Order: sequence, then C-alpha cells, then structure tokens
Amino acid sequence: MIDNNKDKISIQVGLSGYSFKVQGQEGLRSSGWLSAEQIFSTPDLQKKHDEVSIAVFTHKYTLVPTGFYDSDKARGMLAEVVSLDEDDVVEAVQVPQSAAVLIYSLSSAGTLPKVMTETALRKDGTKAKPLPEAFYMLEQLQDLPEYNKIMASYMDGYVHIVISQGKSLLLCNSYRAVDFTTAEYFIFLAMKKLQLNPEVSSICFRTPLSEEQELSLYRYFRSVERL
Repeated sequence: MIDNNKDKISIQVGLSGYSFKVQGQEGLRSSGWLSAEQIFSTPDLQKKHDEVSIAVFTHKYTLVPTGFYDSDKARGMLAEVVSLDEDDVVEAVQVPQSAAVLIYSLSSAGTLPKVMTETALRKDGTKAKPLPEAFYMLEQLQDLPEYNKIMASYMDGYVHIVISQGKSLLLCNSYRAVDFTTAEYFIFLAMKKLQLNPEVSSICFRTPLSEEQELSLYRYFRSVERL
C-alpha cells in the first residue's frame, strides 16, 4: 500500500540525463527526461525527501539464485555473461522476492549517478545507494495485477525485460537495441520463447514512450501502460 503521507522521489539515471517521479500528499508528479546540466537547478532534487531511490541504466548485471551466490566469486559470475572492463566495480544486492542476488556494475554509467547521490538526499541527511534499473523492475513487477507480468525499460541503446507468471520469474535480461524497433524485436522474441501471446497480454514500460512508440506497441499488445 502506498503511504501518501510520505514524500518519495524515484529517479532514473542514464548516460543522456535523468527523470524522476515525486509521490506525496499532492499526488504523483513526473518530470519527463531532463539533461544532466539541469540537476543543480531542479527544485525537487534540492529538496530532501522521506524516501529516495536512484535507478541506474546498466546492462552489466546478472541474477543468481541465493543458494548459488558466492561473494568471493561475484566478479567471475558477472564476467560469464557480460564483458567487464578492468576498472569496473562489481557489487551485489539481495532480491528477496525472487530468492536471488543481483550482481552488477554501474561503472559504465558515468559520473551522473554519483552526482545524483550527493544531490538527492533523504530528510535525515542520508544518501540513497544507486542500484540497477533491473533491481527496481524486479521490485515493481510483483505489484502488477495480471498473472502474466511483462515489464520493460529502454534507454541508452539497451532494452531491459523482466517477465514473470504469478510469482515465478521467467526472465530478467537486457539486450543491445540500437533503436526501438530492435527493442520490440527482443520483447517479442522473449515472449515467443516463453509461449506468451502479446494479443492477450499487457506490457508496462518504466521509461518514457513517444506517441509513435506507444502506438506501435498497441498493434501487438492488448494494452500498454507507462509506470
């Protein structure tokens, strides 16, 4: 249940800028996509909030069942599925609802996540830890009402897709997509492999969609929602 008495800001950070949503007593407000230069002139970021979350777009992540996770081997586990640079810092976060650990690196996301951490503070003065967009997708997925839960984000040339049936997670992955048409291709490919029919399914996007992109999705899906 959403506590409307709390002032919450949810921030998404990419290479080209950021966006945020503020939830509070006045309802929900969205900023739209903003350039990095606007970070110090945006009142909502200078104001302290009860809750702050910072989602960073990175394709360098993998989800490992809790029983198979070994902190000493985390870098090697991630290197098996993505190409890591020598200076990539590898971290991990528990994902209890999926009984898994998300291993990730935010190093390729540039300096904006760190700047955002220093700027958007909680009311008690503490800082939010930036986490991958995939972490928040997994967290929000469980709140979707439908049995077939399909969520995607598209930013910085990658589409991130998370799919579950009921409480069973079927997919959590990212794919290189130079344009939105390619992103759609990977969405449909994933659904085909999982034997899911778009015509009877809804898809939820956490990133902004243009009118053209939304209409394109409506050609295939029963409904399209922007979270």
